[in-house]
Amino acid sequence: MKKVLVPLLALGGAMLFQPAMAQDGEALFKSKPCAACHSVDAKLVGPALKEVAAKYAGQDGAADLLAGHIKNGHVGTWGQIPMPPNPVTEEEAKALAEWVLSLK
Repeated sequence: MKKVLVPLLALGGAMLFQPAMAQDGEALFKSKPCAACHSVDAKLVGPALKEVAAKYAGQDGAADLLAGHIKNGHVGTWGQIPMPPNPVTEEEAKALAEWVLSLK
């Protein structure tokens, strides 16, 4: 019984602490400081996320590029106001980038 119960408990505990990549992109967006400068539909300080999705639609490597911009910050693509680095993991940055690119 112990041989079955211990692995099951370990698996259950591991599922409680899944990485943020398992979160849906919108929930992750709302949990990070992104919304201070971006909205889905309208330009605030930075471009609307739908504008970003349209600009990079169909481009190879777009998710990796955006993930890098999210994690490390960037300036120049949308004007001279810099986007600062964000407190996200690589997985969170990738999940956010993929979610942004999915917006229509």
